Amino acid sequence: MSSWGTPALLVVFAAAAAATWMAGLLLSKSTDVLDDRLELGDAVGGMLLLGLAGSLPELAITASAALSGHLALATGNLLGGIAMQTLVLVFLDATSRKKQPLTSLAPDVFPLLESMLVIVLVSFALMGGFLPETTAIGPVSPASLAIVIFFLLGMLGLNRARRRQAWSIAGDPPPQAAAAPNKLKAATTAMVLGAFGLASGVTLFAGVMLEQTGNQLADDFGMNGAVFGATILAAVTALPEVSSGIQAVKLGAVGLAMSDIYGGNAMQLTFFFLADLLAGDPVLPTASAQSLWLGAVGIAVTGILAYGLLIRSESKLGFIGRDSLLALLVYAGGVALLTAVPG
Repeated sequence: MSSWGTPALLVVFAAAAAATWMAGLLLSKSTDVLDDRLELGDAVGGMLLLGLAGSLPELAITASAALSGHLALATGNLLGGIAMQTLVLVFLDATSRKKQPLTSLAPDVFPLLESMLVIVLVSFALMGGFLPETTAIGPVSPASLAIVIFFLLGMLGLNRARRRQAWSIAGDPPPQAAAAPNKLKAATTAMVLGAFGLASGVTLFAGVMLEQTGNQLADDFGMNGAVFGATILAAVTALPEVSSGIQAVKLGAVGLAMSDIYGGNAMQLTFFFLADLLAGDPVLPTASAQSLWLGAVGIAVTGILAYGLLIRSESKLGFIGRDSLLALLVYAGGVALLTAVPG
C-alpha cells in the first residue's frame, strides 16, 4: 500500500472506519436477541459475543502487525486501546439523555466485576513489559500466558456469579425509558446468527484494512507507531463499541453496553498470546514506555468508573456524571503528559 499515496490511504482508512461503525449497530441488535434466546444474560453475552466481535479489529491489527514486524503498532493499539475504549462509556453517559449517570443505571453488579477483571489483566500486561525475553516459555511471555489463564478464570467466575448472585443492588432500579424496538426479535435464530456472523466478518476485514493503511499513514505523517496505535488507531477501532453501545442504551440494555466495553478490553489483552506465537518472540518486552504509560492510564480510567459503579450517584453535573468527568480529565492529563515519557 506504500504506492497508493496519502489521499487514497485516507479514503480506505475512512471507509474501513465507517464499515466498523455500521457493523457495530448490527452486532448490538443481534447480540441483544441472542442473549435472550441462548439465556446468556447481558453480562456474559456482552463479554463473550459483543466483546469478541467488537475486538475483531484489534485481532486483525495484532495478527497483521505481528506477522509484518510492526510490533510497536500492535502493543500501542492493545495497551492504549484500553483507556480509549473505556472512554466510550463516558461518551454514552454524556449522550444518554438520562438524569442518572450511566454507572448508576447498571441493573446489577456484573459491570463492576468485569471492570476488576480488566484491571488485573492490564496489570499483568504492564508487568510483562518489564520482563526480559529470557523469561519466555518458548515464544510466549509468562505475562501473556497469565493473561489468558486469568481471563478464562474470570469468565468462569462471572458465569458462577450469574447463577449464584452473592451481591445485589439495594433498592429499586432506576426508571428506564421505553426501549427502542429491535426488528431482529421477529427474525429466526438462524437469521440472527447470520446477521451476527456477517457483521463480525465485516468488522474483521475492516480491521485488516485499518492496520495496513494506518501503519502507512503513521509513516507518512512521521508519527511514532506506538503513539499512532494508542491514539488515532485505538479511537477508530473503538467505533464498533461506540455504535453498539449507543444502540444497546437505546434498547434499554445498559448492562450489555458496559459489558461490551469491559469484555472487549479483557478479550483484546489475550491477543498478546497470539502475537507472541505469530511473531515467534514475546511481544510485551518490546512495548515502549509510552505504551506502558497509556496502559496505566487505562487502569486509572477503569478504576474511576468502577468507583462510580460502587457509589451510584443519583445525579449528573449538567449532562455528564462526576465519575465520567473525572475519567475524562485523567485521560486528557495522561495524553498531555505522554510527550514527557522517555522514548
